[in-house]
Amino acid sequence: MALDKIGIAKRIAQEIKTGTYINLGIGIPTLVANYIPENIHVVLQSENGLLGIGEFPTEEDVDADLINAGKQTVTMRAGSSLFHSAESFGMIRGGHVDLTILGAMEVSENGDIANWKIPGKMVKGMGGAMDLVASADNIIVAMQHKSRDGESKLLKRCTLPITGLKCVNKIITDLAVLDVLPEGGFRLVERAPGVTAEEIKNSTAGKLVIEGDIPEMKI
Repeated sequence: MALDKIGIAKRIAQEIKTGTYINLGIGIPTLVANYIPENIHVVLQSENGLLGIGEFPTEEDVDADLINAGKQTVTMRAGSSLFHSAESFGMIRGGHVDLTILGAMEVSENGDIANWKIPGKMVKGMGGAMDLVASADNIIVAMQHKSRDGESKLLKRCTLPITGLKCVNKIITDLAVLDVLPEGGFRLVERAPGVTAEEIKNSTAGKLVIEGDIPEMKI
């Protein structure tokens, strides 16, 4: 059974380690903030100028002026701070963000990512995506394994405008957890509950490496 968006966010939260500074991209990645274990202490950063993001607010705690880069209302943890977006990008470009979690439209077997534009559709701009993929040491992508028309989004080569080259380390989809190998290719690490390795292979257009028995995710 394929994971829903919350399932993907919960699985990504298992990758987070104490002491990490993290930027959460728009979409599924923003959900991760709700599922970080209580014993894991991290600092969430948003490129619009917020360090120390908390969980999404309850209805009574909503502050319309307190938003993340995706314009969603958020909360602030004790000790958090607000500042100009230029300072925020200085943190990113200076290599002070340890982990970036992003959504994607496509990822290639070399770790290239396309996540900002579909030709012919209007977009306001790339936002902070290019800076984030160029600066973070560890990039995890959260995405659906296939597009709405059933085509694989894990490809030999990206067909959409590229955000960054050879930068993705790990991909967590509704079907699987995959590592991007240094020599190229996706290595299957875990499979969603009830999903077979054969199903994942048939849903992956890029090179897929399957070694031994693949365990199911524990969500």
